[in-house]
Amino acid sequence: MSYLQVEGSELKKIRPNSRVYQRYYLLDAGLQALCWEPSKKESDKARIVRTGRNTETFRTSGVYEQISEDCAFSIIYGEMYESLDLVASSAEVANIWSVNPGVSSGKVEHRFKELQRVREKVCGLMLDNSSGVKDHSENKRLIGRNEQVTKQEFIEVFHAICTRPEIYFLLVSSFSLYLSNFCHHSLFFYYLVLQVSEETSLKLIQSHEPSEEGQQQGYLSLDGFTSYLTSAECHLFDREHDIVCQDMSQPLSHYYINSSHNTYLIEDQFRGPSDISGYIRALKMGCRCVEVDIWDGPDEEPVVYTGHTLSPPLALRCVLEAIERFAFVASEYPLIICIENHCSLLQQKVMWQNLVKILGEWLYIDAPNEGESYLPSPYALRHRILIKGKKLVLGSNGEDGEVSEEDEGAEMSITQPNPSQLPPKRFQLLKELSDLVTLCHSVRFIDFPTSSISQKPWELCSFHETLALHLAGESPGDFVNHNKHFLSRVYPNPMRIDSSNMNPQDLWKCGCQIVSMNFQTAGLMMDLNTAWFRQNGNCGYVLRPAIMRQEVSYFSADTRDMVPGVSPQLLHVKVISGQNLPKPRGSGAKGDVVDPYVYVEIHGIPADCAERRTRTVTQNGDNPIFDESFEFQIILPELAMVRFVVLDDDFIGDDFIGQYTIPLECLQPGYRHVPLQFLTGEELPHAKLFVHVALTNRRGGGNDCPI
Repeated sequence: MSYLQVEGSELKKIRPNSRVYQRYYLLDAGLQALCWEPSKKESDKARIVRTGRNTETFRTSGVYEQISEDCAFSIIYGEMYESLDLVASSAEVANIWSVNPGVSSGKVEHRFKELQRVREKVCGLMLDNSSGVKDHSENKRLIGRNEQVTKQEFIEVFHAICTRPEIYFLLVSSFSLYLSNFCHHSLFFYYLVLQVSEETSLKLIQSHEPSEEGQQQGYLSLDGFTSYLTSAECHLFDREHDIVCQDMSQPLSHYYINSSHNTYLIEDQFRGPSDISGYIRALKMGCRCVEVDIWDGPDEEPVVYTGHTLSPPLALRCVLEAIERFAFVASEYPLIICIENHCSLLQQKVMWQNLVKILGEWLYIDAPNEGESYLPSPYALRHRILIKGKKLVLGSNGEDGEVSEEDEGAEMSITQPNPSQLPPKRFQLLKELSDLVTLCHSVRFIDFPTSSISQKPWELCSFHETLALHLAGESPGDFVNHNKHFLSRVYPNPMRIDSSNMNPQDLWKCGCQIVSMNFQTAGLMMDLNTAWFRQNGNCGYVLRPAIMRQEVSYFSADTRDMVPGVSPQLLHVKVISGQNLPKPRGSGAKGDVVDPYVYVEIHGIPADCAERRTRTVTQNGDNPIFDESFEFQIILPELAMVRFVVLDDDFIGDDFIGQYTIPLECLQPGYRHVPLQFLTGEELPHAKLFVHVALTNRRGGGNDCPI
């Protein structure tokens, strides 16, 4: 706030018909309104300050040519958006009032309402009457003389509509030292992009500055600044994570693996249709573990479907052909095929022939090294397909043998947390099929002490959701230690006949690598899963936190204290505004405009989970201004995710507009735009949030952007 604005200064007030009045202007006691003396009028709220001789009053004034462009400015105010047209004694005085007017300058929302009214007026010009023009006072001259809109007039209206008020005030508040319309590139981008070089600054200016003058002289205007803030460089997601950026040479058990449950289903698991597209979609999304339930089919051809349900079957051969075609489209790292075998020996022979013929050399069939304590790394297993299934015990003398059956669909009546209480069914396994299982040998889980003594690194246990959550609650530290050496697969409770999803973070916090998700079911849980695996180039593998991999460490996900060796973080989030927020799908009963508000959610270990919400902005989906800040403490940053959810406030039930979920590790600090997505994961066209993000160490210091 300038001393000149508080104490006041003399300015010339321009009125129509060339009348000029000398008045003394100052801010009121609350610094929220402009007053002038002498005057009997009550002060009103300013909407926007416009520099130069750009209003109708200035243009029609007889003293237009006598007024310096640098000394003129106009304050748009009141409910009817009238203009107060003023001339300062010098350009310096005009800059003080126009760059930092102090008249509700902190209330960015007021300025947007003016711009929204301009939009409505412009739309009315085209829709009001047969002539195509409303009879507003500023348009009477054009109507009467049937003149066309000039280029300069069009530019003025275009700028008024397109200028984002929150970006305008960000610019003038951050760079108030600069009183011209441009900011020098090196200092400007130092503040904006954290110590970038002059060469990088110039490249950004060349990319985003629309004026030739700015490009030639190395300056960035308001339009260029807006272009930069809305570009890919200012996306909330750090683009360094668009490619594989983690160490891929560690043992397979040290990674979370993107996994699908009942991959062949495209709706619910009880009577929903099966389709090859389920495999194609999952593999394109970076899934690295798919499920194939195989049963005897007609004409001695095995089929794929969910047993004990009404879902229609698919030919196994077609499923394998789809897998072969798309296995390594999204990722070069190993693909695990979980086979649930319910076939007779005759059709197991056909199954084995199809696997070998279709998948060919991609099948990994090398026997594990008995002396190894860990599995090979994803890097060592690139372009390899691992078969997960049952295996005959050693010493079967090259003959078929009997093994225990895996049948997830038959477990709908299981309620006991301890599977050892349930005697498994037995079935005959083809020797050739057993030989295809090498690094992912399915074994039955008894308890953690038994596993620590007898389980091999290439043996893995499958847990249904109920059992896994029971173990996570009763023995979280033991579960983490178990998963340092062995793979654990968790699949949804068979009672989820609607194919709903469990919360993957309930199992990730215990180190479970393979948490199988129903990819066909959109919602919060799939948002978390999809976002989580974006952080490593969407390759399907994410390195687990170091505390879950180190032999000497002990970690319990239920901790409320600091994690040894992990520096807690403070996350600061300011939700500034939204842009182009559409009506929720299927919300035809409401009006044409939404009443949006935003939830900011933290997902991670229990101590980190939190949520905060902004106020509701009524009747504004175009550019609602929220301008609210929140702070979150994060104990285990490596396992935390941030989710932005935009809802439409309704007294009956709030409707979903859009969301965006991102791992904390992928956040770019500073002023960022957040692209919103549908529930199904597709991006909402042009719908975004504008936020400021900062991460600081709880002891001080951290990763932040100065502006």
